[in-house]
Amino acid sequence: MKEKFIRFMQGRYGTDQLNKMLLIVTLVCIVLSMFFHSAIFEILILALLILLYFRMFSRNIPKRYAENQKYLAMTAGLRSKFLKKKNEASQLKDYHIYKCPNCKQKIRIPRGKGKIMVRCPKCGTEFMKKS
Repeated sequence: MKEKFIRFMQGRYGTDQLNKMLLIVTLVCIVLSMFFHSAIFEILILALLILLYFRMFSRNIPKRYAENQKYLAMTAGLRSKFLKKKNEASQLKDYHIYKCPNCKQKIRIPRGKGKIMVRCPKCGTEFMKKS
């Protein structure tokens, strides 16, 4: 059975980031349709599923790739902000992150050093902070 599916998917586009987003939107619509019984949600869910499977089983790979690149370009700013916040959150267990009172530059200070004098690498302002 697995080999049959592999043969069936050969030459087809498969899944990408745009399909993953469409799947998440579809799942959110399904959950919302449980609370708000409306024909609009059912039509929207059906349309999203059709689009999702159409893109996944499409043999026009260059066109699906171009659609995904367009989606990635449109969401690049949002994704980069999310990754910065995620990276900053992962560093919080080892570092304090302060802003310079003069130029607002973010400065990373290791935790557990007590009160230390911090010098901003951008403007040279010195200030006291607890690490």
